[in-house]
Amino acid sequence: MPISTRTQIGIVGAGPAGLVLSHLLHLQGIDSVVIENRSRQYVEERVRAGVLEQGTVDLLAEMGVGERMKREGLVHYGIELRFEGRGHRIDFQELTGGKGITIYAQHEVVKDLTNARIATGGRVFFEVEDVAIQDIDADQPKIRYRKDRNDHEVVCDFIAGCDGFHGICRPSIPEGVLTKYEREYPFGWLGILADAPPSTKELIYAYHDRGFALHSMRTPQIGRLYLQCDPDEDIDAWSDERIWQELQIRLSSEGWKLTEGPVLQKGITGMRSYVVEPMQYGRLFLAGDSAHIVPPTGAKGLNLAVADVQVLARALAQFYANGSSSLLNEYSRTCLRRVWKVQRFSWWMTSMLHRFPDENPFDLRRQLAELDYVTSSRAAAKTLAENYVGLPMEWKPD
Repeated sequence: MPISTRTQIGIVGAGPAGLVLSHLLHLQGIDSVVIENRSRQYVEERVRAGVLEQGTVDLLAEMGVGERMKREGLVHYGIELRFEGRGHRIDFQELTGGKGITIYAQHEVVKDLTNARIATGGRVFFEVEDVAIQDIDADQPKIRYRKDRNDHEVVCDFIAGCDGFHGICRPSIPEGVLTKYEREYPFGWLGILADAPPSTKELIYAYHDRGFALHSMRTPQIGRLYLQCDPDEDIDAWSDERIWQELQIRLSSEGWKLTEGPVLQKGITGMRSYVVEPMQYGRLFLAGDSAHIVPPTGAKGLNLAVADVQVLARALAQFYANGSSSLLNEYSRTCLRRVWKVQRFSWWMTSMLHRFPDENPFDLRRQLAELDYVTSSRAAAKTLAENYVGLPMEWKPD
C-alpha cells in the first residue's frame, strides 16, 4: 500500500506557477502539497528569463517574498527599439502612469518562493519519480509517485498542473477534450550569458537586415544577449568571436559601443506559440507552460503563469470560504481571455522585429513602417508600453 498524504490542493511542479500558488493558498489558510521530479538545486539553478511585470513584482511583495527582489532587481522604466542604426526609447513610466518592469532572474524568484514555503512549514517534495495523476473527474483526485524507494499517494480536493509543457498533467486529460492552437516560428534565439557589464541601462530590441538582436542583462556585471538564428543551427558553429561580431553588427548605433566579455553560457532555443483550451478538466486545473507557451520576445512566460495561479487561488479561496464553485467553473474562460491578449502581443513583437525566410521587399518596408509608427505615435507607443509592463488583472471571463 502507498504511503498516503491528505491535503486540499495537490500541486505538480515546483516552478514559479506551483510555488506562487502554494504560497498564495497558504496565506488564505488553504493546505497544499507540491511535488517536483527535479532536485531542489536543479530547479533553483535552471536558467530562464527574468523580466517581471509591474503586477508580478507587486504580488511577490504583497506575498512577503519580494525583499531580495526589491534589493537586487534592476528596475527599468523603458526599453529601446533600435532600427536603421538609430535608437528610439519607449518611456513606460510616462506612458503608463509610473509603471515599469524589474529584471530579476526566474531562478532567483524560485529560490525566494522555495525558502518561503519551507520556512512556513510548506510541504515541497523534490526528486520524486513515476508521477501519475488519477481520478481527476472524481471528488478526491490522487497524485501518485515514488520517492526513496517508497510508493506515495497524495489525496486531495483539486490538482493544479504546474508541471510545464513536457509535464504529465496535460496528457492525463482524456483524448478529445482539449483543442490545441499552435504556431511554430522559422527561427530561434541564440542566447548567451556573458561576464560583461551591460552596455546600456535598459533593454534594446534591435531590428536589422541580418536578423533580430536583444541586449538585456542579468545583473550590473552580467549581460544577457540574444541573436536570431536558424532553430536547427549547430551551436558549435558559433564561436564566441563570431557571436560578439554578429551582436556588434546588429546592435550597432552611432556613438554607442557594445561591451564584450567572456561567454559563460550559450544555447539555442526554438520559438513557438501554443495554447490549449480549456485549461481545466474535472478537478484538474492547468497553469503556466502546461497550458500555453509564448515566444520570448514579449517577456511574458513567467508573468502569464503567475496570472493564471492568481485566478486559481482566488477561485479556490471562494470554494473553501462558502462552497461556491462559480469562479472555479470560469477558470479557463477567465485565464484564456488574458492568455490570448498576451499571445497577440508576443506574436506582434515577434513578427515586427524578426526577419522571416520568405519575406519580400514589401514585408521589409512594412516592418520598418510599423517600427516608425510605434516610435513616432504616442498612441502606438502607449499600446506597447501597457502590454509590456503588464495588463491589469481581469477576474471575470468577459
